[in-house]
Amino acid sequence: MERKTMALKLFLVMAVFLLCMAKVSSSDSNAKIQDHITDSKVVKGPNRKALPFVDCGASCRIRCSLHSRPNRCNRACGTCCSRCKCVPPGTSGNREICGSCYTDMLTHGNRFKCP
Repeated sequence: MERKTMALKLFLVMAVFLLCMAKVSSSDSNAKIQDHITDSKVVKGPNRKALPFVDCGASCRIRCSLHSRPNRCNRACGTCCSRCKCVPPGTSGNREICGSCYTDMLTHGNRFKCP
């Protein structure tokens, strides 16, 4: 019986440790996204408006890092980033930060296109 309780305690300690590590790594990825946003350049768009430069590849890799299908997520994110010039911070949620362009884009099946 003591062996089972020790194994259970060890399992719980390892689970808490892994959860803490996951939170630390997700906060690091949020900081990387913020670096991409703050280091942005301004480029002229085709309609002469000043558009912020966003490194879509790096931002989408961070955004899709925890996705169950990262290649599919990166492809959709890249399309949304190139059209909207924005990628929300974090690995999920925060879609409203990029505005209606990002939140209103739908697939042919009427699902949200942008991750």
